Amino acid sequence: MSLDEAGSPVADLIAARRASGSVPGQRSDGARLALVIEGGSARGAYSHGMAMGLEDLGVLNCFDAVYGASAGALNGAWLLCGRANRSRRAWHADVVRRVIDPARALRGGRVVDTRYLVHTVYERIVPMDFAAIVNCPVSFHPIGTDTADGAAVDLHPHITDPASLQRALLATTCLPILAGRSVEVAGRRFVDAGLSESVPIHTALAQGATHALVLRTRRIDEMPSVPSSIETRVVARYLSRHAPGVVQNWIARADQHARDERVLTGDRAILQIHPPRHAPAIGRVGRDSAVLLRALDLGREATLAALPGLTHVTG
Repeated sequence: MSLDEAGSPVADLIAARRASGSVPGQRSDGARLALVIEGGSARGAYSHGMAMGLEDLGVLNCFDAVYGASAGALNGAWLLCGRANRSRRAWHADVVRRVIDPARALRGGRVVDTRYLVHTVYERIVPMDFAAIVNCPVSFHPIGTDTADGAAVDLHPHITDPASLQRALLATTCLPILAGRSVEVAGRRFVDAGLSESVPIHTALAQGATHALVLRTRRIDEMPSVPSSIETRVVARYLSRHAPGVVQNWIARADQHARDERVLTGDRAILQIHPPRHAPAIGRVGRDSAVLLRALDLGREATLAALPGLTHVTG
């Protein structure tokens, strides 16, 4: 649904819940509101900024569940532990260029070092409160792609403590080739959620969501890039060896995108927030910190524009 369209049932539900002070597990309105956050690697700067806006508005407890794919899961985690704004530091040049480094591929290393991100940045440089996420009454649902059959899998049932949460974050962000081999969770192996459900709206609806606020990382006029024939062959060959169930997903990703858009735009109980039309396009491994920090600000502004009836509760 367009942000220009008045009378959003999602915005109205958020406003009513914030006004009443209702919390998950103690609702009487009969609705289940999901926050759904798209993946996109470095494009996640936009949805991180959107999460910052939600934190500014003090509406976390208005949601019943948070569903995140890849970078979207990381941004959902920051919101759930109350540190979305504080974690802006993670997008500064010294951190970004250590996490994302294409030159490492020449040495056989990971272009995107998610292990450094989760176990160093999120533990010591910009601490994430993993325990708070595990114990939050708003349930957290990072998505992983099963390497055996290509299915989108909700990793929520396997998150029981900070260590298992970190494992789930590694699984949902495991970009094939760029971030290394698949990640094992509960005896199954997973790669990046973007290969099965980059916008995890289907999982949210299947689990009973009646309303959804969806944070997107592409402009409304921005289409997914089409990989070259060489990239297609290289990725398909890699997946056939290390994640055979995902090959068909990779080949049919344009069809999946079209199916997602039909669902996302065909229901008034789904409100999408996109980066503004003038927002710069950001590549999967974009490292320009000035652009990424600007994306945070644009994302935050987009959230505040989408929910104009709410006032800030934080500075």
